[in-house]
Amino acid sequence: MQQEHIVILGGGYGGLRAVEHLAGDPRFRITLIDRHPYHYLQTEAYGYIAGRFDIHDITIDLANWCRGFGRHVAFKQAEITGVDPEAKEVVLEHERIPYDSLIVATGARTNFFAFIKGLRENSYGVKNLQRAFAFRQTFEQLVYTKVEETRDPEPAELQIAIGGAGLSGVEIAAEMADVIEKHHKTLGTNAKKIRITLIDAADTILPGMSSYIVNRTAKRLESLGIRILTNAFIDRVEDGAIHLKDGTALSYRFMIFTGGIIANTLQSDVPLETNRLGQIVPDAYLRLSPHMNVYAVGDCVELKDAKGNLLPPTAQTAEKSAEYVAASIRKRLNGDPVSPFHAKVDGVFVALGGRYAVGELFGIIRVSGYTAYLLKKLITKGYYLGLKLRINTGFKKRTEA
Repeated sequence: MQQEHIVILGGGYGGLRAVEHLAGDPRFRITLIDRHPYHYLQTEAYGYIAGRFDIHDITIDLANWCRGFGRHVAFKQAEITGVDPEAKEVVLEHERIPYDSLIVATGARTNFFAFIKGLRENSYGVKNLQRAFAFRQTFEQLVYTKVEETRDPEPAELQIAIGGAGLSGVEIAAEMADVIEKHHKTLGTNAKKIRITLIDAADTILPGMSSYIVNRTAKRLESLGIRILTNAFIDRVEDGAIHLKDGTALSYRFMIFTGGIIANTLQSDVPLETNRLGQIVPDAYLRLSPHMNVYAVGDCVELKDAKGNLLPPTAQTAEKSAEYVAASIRKRLNGDPVSPFHAKVDGVFVALGGRYAVGELFGIIRVSGYTAYLLKKLITKGYYLGLKLRINTGFKKRTEA
């Protein structure tokens, strides 16, 4: 039987979910391509940055993971330079890979807005592992600096600024503040002189989320001593100072920016419609028309619900779009009709430091505190366990080969 070759670009949440939902069909041969040899669990970045998790808790080896499915699933580490839809080939640095169906899942990166002078030069993002690693090192250095100041009777405050009070910014701020709060007895009281400020241009933290999530989160952040500035528009960033449009200047030692994303783009011989975030605007079936065998999933594509509302660029949304595309490819081969993509957010959990979280499921189930933490942990552990089991299988196959 001639197998259809499906090439998937990107080893993020969408790319991996597409592999999982296609690998069980013997009609497919799958190649996953990524510039990095690992899958980065971005949803756990907050814990890694604050020192709660280690590097092995947030990375998965893609070669061993793919090998765990069998010989019909392969991983290739390479820089993707473009796509040639007419020739039905993916263009890499030194070769071309032919495909029958292509799934673009290249994700997104931090959008350091060009209109904010000095933002890119003076702040960090956490959309990739390298920046998260640098951020963790810097945070640990700041804590160490405060621990060393034990002889200073009046230690100066050390300011950490976080631009963007969306999900990533809030979770990172809460986790860092919780680490400082819980360990100041052993680290020394000077460690509590590290102050964290959240800055957002919106009129609320977590814009777009329910009032329950927003209110419970705000109370938790305030209890952790985090300063929240909303309706605060950053005009420019200098080394050591953030200038707001209202003339206010905020001093800082270290700044992280989580205030927006921009899609990772691909060079293509066919012009693609994109939105202001650089995301591909697909047809109703997540196809990049007129090339019906090319699809896009995850953060690199504009996704909408049944009412036409934009869906947030989350791991949950990426996985739902990947599941839909995988099912669509199978239906196409079977000759079955395919319905347009319609998805919705089932729920959201916000990790708020230590064993505390806030969550909402299906718009009706609301939990906070330790219960929400356990539910979020259960979801995360289930995902991670599935990856680890597949890796163990792949590693065993490699050693036996």
